Amino acid sequence: MEYDVVIGLEIHAELKTNTKVFCSCKNEFGAGHNKNTCPVCTGMPGALPIINKRAVELCIKAGLCFGCQINEYAVMERKNYFYPDLSKAYQISQLVYPICLNGGITLENGEFKALNRIHLEEDAGKLNHISRAVGTLVDYNRGGTPLIEIVTEPVFHSAEEVDEFLKKIREALIFADIANCKMEQGGMRCDVNLSLKPQGSDKLGTRTEMKNLNSFKSVFRAINYEIERQKEVLENRGVVLQETRKWDDNLGENFTMRSKEEAQDYRYFPDPDILPMIITREDIEKVKAEIPTLPQTRRNTYINDYQISKPDALILTSSKYISDYFENCVKIYNNPKKISNWIVTDVLRIVKDGEDLTFPINEKDLTTIIQMVEDKKLTKSNGLIVMEKVISSNKNPEQIAKEMNLISSITEEQIAKILEQFKLENPKAVQDLKTDPKVISFIIGYVMKNTQGKANGAIVKQLVDKMFN
Repeated sequence: MEYDVVIGLEIHAELKTNTKVFCSCKNEFGAGHNKNTCPVCTGMPGALPIINKRAVELCIKAGLCFGCQINEYAVMERKNYFYPDLSKAYQISQLVYPICLNGGITLENGEFKALNRIHLEEDAGKLNHISRAVGTLVDYNRGGTPLIEIVTEPVFHSAEEVDEFLKKIREALIFADIANCKMEQGGMRCDVNLSLKPQGSDKLGTRTEMKNLNSFKSVFRAINYEIERQKEVLENRGVVLQETRKWDDNLGENFTMRSKEEAQDYRYFPDPDILPMIITREDIEKVKAEIPTLPQTRRNTYINDYQISKPDALILTSSKYISDYFENCVKIYNNPKKISNWIVTDVLRIVKDGEDLTFPINEKDLTTIIQMVEDKKLTKSNGLIVMEKVISSNKNPEQIAKEMNLISSITEEQIAKILEQFKLENPKAVQDLKTDPKVISFIIGYVMKNTQGKANGAIVKQLVDKMFN
């Protein structure tokens, strides 16, 4: 029997705030155990929460990025559930009145993948399983970290669709400075709800849930594994159980964690310690003004208007810093294709990998070098030499080019005379050029030798094509 795959996602992303969502403790990854804690985030009796305004604004911002409706009335609620690492035994989250509703993302194939909601909630602490002898210790540093949960409709049908969707979510959150989404640190995690149904049937099958997948590779592998597992169960006339399953990336398989009832009763009710939030049109417009042009829109401009290749456009929009740098260069010197080539091929080559991407040459100096090359004042190779010297000396490009005597002073007439001399000295090479295009490198080398490298290679090639035909 053939089956349709149905997948829904719950994506958690930690927000970029200075403090936690319901207290003033520092929101920081990697601090000493239980360093950033207080009575609120450790759930002490009688401790009263506050609400982090910036966390609310970032949730609104995420909603606007993905075309959501922003609710004017939003309520924080208590989700009652025993969390070993959330000691007050409930999580402050949202159900009935979330901040964002609907919205979605369009994939490259044109399919729209709808969201159900985006809501604000708090993260739990972290359990550290030491050993059987010592037991398990709790680190509450992460407890109270502000999260958004992005809940989709069950609209995905393959691991490939989910992979593309998650990458688009992540790049938008990073680009808009909402979250850093460092998956290796738990900054973005994904729960996958998956079921199979007979092909063409309207009735959904029984779903399983795989929780806290924290890499694109894990999500992709876990989905494909679970599809095959459920197929095998169904084809052997078995019953797929509604349960939560844990993915083991090392083993490449999942296993049962706990059974999941049809509808868990979390006994949600409005948190009596946190007043409902009234979100005004002014609030929304203020947040909207912070949102930069997002990667997909920029890529469309680069590909369609600037005629930049899709692979290069993807590199240019891989971070807001690179994209802003590129656009600043274009404002200075309106030659986007050449600027793109230099950034992708030459500038990124010398940038060291690191958390904070910064180019070692400013936009003005880079565009000056590119323009000098395009105006035939510098050869490309000399332009690269000037760029390296600008980086090491902080002098301006024109000054360096003059000091190093790199500015081309060789005219086309002079190059033509050298080529005529080459014809006289190398008649066989001239003949070979008709059948072996590689000979042109020998000719260019001859010209460079006779001009001390000051001739422009592009001009030499043009004259060779013209004179040797």
